[in-house]
Amino acid sequence: QVQLVESGGGLVQPGGSLRLSCAASGSIFSFNTGGWYRQVPGKQRELVAGIDSGGNTNYADSVKGRFTISRDNAKNTVYLQMNSLKPEDTAVYYCNGRGTYYNRGIFGAGDYWGQGTQVTVSS
Repeated sequence: QVQLVESGGGLVQPGGSLRLSCAASGSIFSFNTGGWYRQVPGKQRELVAGIDSGGNTNYADSVKGRFTISRDNAKNTVYLQMNSLKPEDTAVYYCNGRGTYYNRGIFGAGDYWGQGTQVTVSS
């Protein structure tokens, strides 16, 4: 009943920037916590950045100072601004959201994942 849709991935040169967006569709969804994860082939999915309902954020050491996670509660969207990108940032990036939804008179809560968006950093 809730789909998270990522956008903003693509190919960028080292040192460049991208902004990923994650929006909910299918139901009226309110993020409690939001997070961005990434995965490369043969490795486990890892947390890149997270944000809670109070706006508190946490980051993987590898992206601190370069990436910024934010949220727009009015738009029910979570963003990941990625600056100074490096080739090692290349991965499929996934949005995760925990929160509540409303759909056709039904309230619920859950933990949802997006389908992933490819980020490639290469010259």
